[in-house]
Amino acid sequence: MALKAALEEISSRQVEIPLVIGGREIRTGNLGKVVMPHQHQHVLGGYHKAGPEEVQRAIDAAVAAQADWEKFRWEERAAIFLKAADLLALKYRSKMNACAMLNGGKTAFQAEIDAACELIDFLRFNVHYAQEIYQKQPESSPGVWNYVQHRPLEGFVFAVTPFNFTAIAGNLPTAPAIMGNTVVWKPASSLVYTPWLFMQILEEAGLPPGVINFVPGSGPDVGDTCLADPNLAGVHFTGSTRVFQQMWKTIGGNIDRYKAYPRIVGETGGKDFVFAHSSADADALVTALVRGAFEYQGQKCSAASRAYIPASLWPAVQSGLKTEMGSICMGPPTDFRNFVGAVIDQSAFDSITAYIDFANENEGGEVIIGGGYDDSEGYFIEPTVIRVSDPHFKTMVEEIFGPVLSIFVYDDEQFEETLSLCDSSSMYALTGAVFSQDRRATSAALARLEHSAGNFYINDKPTGAVVGQQPFGGGRASGPNDKAGS
Repeated sequence: MALKAALEEISSRQVEIPLVIGGREIRTGNLGKVVMPHQHQHVLGGYHKAGPEEVQRAIDAAVAAQADWEKFRWEERAAIFLKAADLLALKYRSKMNACAMLNGGKTAFQAEIDAACELIDFLRFNVHYAQEIYQKQPESSPGVWNYVQHRPLEGFVFAVTPFNFTAIAGNLPTAPAIMGNTVVWKPASSLVYTPWLFMQILEEAGLPPGVINFVPGSGPDVGDTCLADPNLAGVHFTGSTRVFQQMWKTIGGNIDRYKAYPRIVGETGGKDFVFAHSSADADALVTALVRGAFEYQGQKCSAASRAYIPASLWPAVQSGLKTEMGSICMGPPTDFRNFVGAVIDQSAFDSITAYIDFANENEGGEVIIGGGYDDSEGYFIEPTVIRVSDPHFKTMVEEIFGPVLSIFVYDDEQFEETLSLCDSSSMYALTGAVFSQDRRATSAALARLEHSAGNFYINDKPTGAVVGQQPFGGGRASGPNDKAGS
């Protein structure tokens, strides 16, 4: 009842979201819209966009706040973020989940996992892990006391957060702040509501002015100013591979102007796989494919996007997929019976549907389930399965970031060769899963696919990493394999 009441309240009024710089709310008058993906004509409010001038003010505020913030005892800093976790767990839980559903397009189930549970876990786990870090001290010998000072970076951290997880949006600015750093935070333009609510929670929890500065705006306006500033000390990023690579290049080009070498931590794209051996449990495999590929419309860096299925299992898997996907309901998240909602915005809709059109218009791939789409009211795309005859077909190797799963059916005798194909056909290495009841086959897959994924699952879907249990991050073009929740 509390969630339904919050959904009704938030959808019935419009909010005005300001910048927060040095603890002050700033309004630029240059407004972006906050809309509902499932009903894109419904405006939830507007957010003020930061320009280069406001971004520079945010940088100056972060740098000015650093001296006082790093003098806080770590326990004092930790208390703020533990208080924020408590506020989110109780007072703001329903409101945060409702915002994630209405602005982010999440179902109630997905919103609770992300915007409530995982963000709370990040806050509490990071405080716990900070305590472990501070406790790690070198050995001392008689007459000598050795100690390590775990000091913050000199300068500000630039946190750039994605639309698809409020938990990541909250984690990227707060993790460095817990350790005494100050932050300039740019949320994704398509998800400003839940970051803004979280910013209010942090302030209520006692976060001092200037420690985290909230500056929504365009990538060039915010990013170019931050990356050019001599005080840039670090980048904490989750987003597209292209943007991350461009940021890295820019930092490299500016390397002689910074006061110190910036630390770069990022997690980017994925072309995540499910690889089945002939011994796999077909029912478990079907469940993993449906949930791994289509929960939150496939808009997860870890979502199952390609699968390799042995020919002997394919009839059962195909039948199971048609049965399970035939029972999926698609529609607005306010109807709790719906499993699939709308994708985040027009740009995503156009990009994803172009891949479906490509499969319909070219040899090498065939849409066998779903494939319909309609953006007249909301950005709705049916969960879609494409069977490919060409393992290098476009939908099999490129990141789509939507509810599209491509499947290659291989001869059972080609298990080892297909493992090599899986390893070599994508530039990404974020998540992957192997389904097998044969220990030798499982061991062979682990060895051959070791560098193909940063998070590797056996007989489970490749999504759903839990903070502290499956530290999350990938290699190759997916990032430097730094681990969130670790």
